Amino acid sequence: MNITLSVNDQIVAESRRIAAARGTSLNQMIRDYLQKVTKLDDLDTVVADLERRWGIENYRSDSAWSREEMHERSEVS
Repeated sequence: MNITLSVNDQIVAESRRIAAARGTSLNQMIRDYLQKVTKLDDLDTVVADLERRWGIENYRSDSAWSREEMHERSEVS
């Protein structure tokens, strides 16, 4: 999809310089940024959902664990 943005000429010039220094294009930098932003939003949604679920569920043990129980490893057969 093509989109149109209004950006100050100086910002565009500096952004193009940075893109060239990175060996990429301004378009690719913008695509990468938008992809990163949407992934962060997805991450925020996941974190919020986990926090909500953790608030509902009780994840406490019935009793305190001993040091040995905490470090116990299952035997592989």
